Amino acid sequence: MSGEQVVTCPAMLIAAPASGQGKTTVTAAIAHWHRAQGRRVRVFKSGPDFLDPMVLECASGAEVRQLDLWMGGAEHCAALLATAAQQADLILVEGVMGLHDGTPSCADLALHFDLPVLAVIDAQAMAQTFGAVVHGLATYRPGLRLAGALANRVGSPGHARMLRDSLPPGIAWHGFLARGLDYTLPSRHLGLVQAAEVRDLGKRIAAAADALGAHGPLPLPPATRFRAPSVSTRRAPGRELDGVGIAVARDAAFSFLYRANLDTLVELGARLEFFSPLADEPVPPCVQALYLPGGYPELHLQELSAARSFGESVRAHHAAGRPIVAECGGMLALLDSLADASGHRVPMPGLLPGHAELTDGLVNLGMHALRLAEGEIRGHTFHHARLHTRLEPAHQTLPQRDHGKPEAVFRVGRLVASFFHMYFPSNPLAVAGLFRP
Repeated sequence: MSGEQVVTCPAMLIAAPASGQGKTTVTAAIAHWHRAQGRRVRVFKSGPDFLDPMVLECASGAEVRQLDLWMGGAEHCAALLATAAQQADLILVEGVMGLHDGTPSCADLALHFDLPVLAVIDAQAMAQTFGAVVHGLATYRPGLRLAGALANRVGSPGHARMLRDSLPPGIAWHGFLARGLDYTLPSRHLGLVQAAEVRDLGKRIAAAADALGAHGPLPLPPATRFRAPSVSTRRAPGRELDGVGIAVARDAAFSFLYRANLDTLVELGARLEFFSPLADEPVPPCVQALYLPGGYPELHLQELSAARSFGESVRAHHAAGRPIVAECGGMLALLDSLADASGHRVPMPGLLPGHAELTDGLVNLGMHALRLAEGEIRGHTFHHARLHTRLEPAHQTLPQRDHGKPEAVFRVGRLVASFFHMYFPSNPLAVAGLFRP
């Protein structure tokens, strides 16, 4: 193809048979170890996730972006990988869920880009069955390159030898992490605890890296060829938001931000102004639009309820007819009231009539699309909160799965609010329509 550029870089996808096997810990440890050897490491996260990338950024020292064949598309993923290959000595991709779970799956991603796969398996309750699990992961999809296996939560060196000896021919042993040591990453209802809240995160990552490297240097994966989309085929956004100032809430309560979403707004020409509702900072007066991403407002109820400057400024912004995009936690922070898991309820700014409370279980999860007059925007939903409102939805999202549950999308003036997290690169022009004054 004319204009196509091919670059090479050692690369590997780190996957598992299921969630909770330790992929993030292992990916962070490998990134840290190679970075300590002086290598430039770039890490990606497969699928929709805000929390794992925070840990991976700490480990690699570089920004982490998503690779998802459904949300972003193959061309978008190819461009991200090719750019990283030009800048790095090693590319790591952390998988999501199990290797073969979902459509498209991590295996689909590995096959599309010819990435070798390292299988991370929680082996604390198995012995030789470890080898059978590895064999199944390796042979379920023809053409998949399962290059190695790593055992997590291992009980002893003797246990590790049994696991290693069970591996089928052609699958390399990449070592193990023992259970019960100091590199476990804490979690809460939506996944891992945010990286900034784990004071000794760097120490935990370094301990895991040291444990993996204790028996010898970690091998570099083979070089993979990446093809950057040509200029003629790349879907570059125009400058539809040229000169538009967009305030972006960013703090411990509003931290669920795709790096690629910010990239897209900048590529569209927007000028981003970050502010902290938790610190009671008002919406910057020099902006024309407001973006309230998701996060953990339920963990900061008192601070947000008492943030009068923020509340007054967001009401004034809305009254002036300026655009607001509020996703998940951002939407919850605009209701009449919000309650935490214990039932403690506080008043909020009240741009949206209704209230919400945190529940003990998952309310909705999955990949979704939102069809607007401007086009389709893809993304996902994942929340434990339940919303009660008299508002009629302006739109309903379309779940990717046949049995999925749609999410309501509300419009009040120029406010667009939903539990749905949009992935802006999926349709920059449609996103520009939401933010354009």
